[in-house]
Amino acid sequence: MRALPVGDDALLVELDSGAQAQALHAELLRRRAEGALAVREIVPAARTVLLDGLADPARWASELTASVVPPAPPRAREAVELPVRYDGPDLAGVAAHWGVSEREAARIHAGTEFTVAFCGFAPGFGYLTGLPARYDVPRRATPRTSVPAGAVALAGPYTGVYPRSSPGGWQLIGSTEAVLWDHARVPAALLSPGDRVRFVPVGDA
Repeated sequence: MRALPVGDDALLVELDSGAQAQALHAELLRRRAEGALAVREIVPAARTVLLDGLADPARWASELTASVVPPAPPRAREAVELPVRYDGPDLAGVAAHWGVSEREAARIHAGTEFTVAFCGFAPGFGYLTGLPARYDVPRRATPRTSVPAGAVALAGPYTGVYPRSSPGGWQLIGSTEAVLWDHARVPAALLSPGDRVRFVPVGDA
């Protein structure tokens, strides 16, 4: 673990893995909830956690790098279930990459419980982990200029759902009608870091 100063009142903590970043994020949220940590924002990413709004960043840098972070506990709330049709244009390619049929690829994906590791790219977009490393897939060689909202996609170790239409280079394996981002909803994002997520097949999948 390495803590780097960012401006006058923030730290960027670098870790060796996504699992360690998730564990640190959960621990920092626990400390803030107990009143042991005064911080404005705690923002996880793939292998970093940003703490913004610290009164004494140097003290926290020393304390964090010397501490042992316990594994992230499971979220108490029920898993978020997203209905999905496994009808994506890249499903056949993903299945071939995995060495299975399209139906089996859908079964593998739907049979996995995912965790939101972090959010980014677009409001409401969560980077979901859970598939074993053997199911990592490369991004498309040529990104699409437009991916529809609700597209369920894979890239590297992650699954994601596009909350709105945008360019994208992920492999599209399905679609959902779930609304990932709604500014009139509280909270606006359906998914947040640490949430458990399951994809529930609908239709002929």
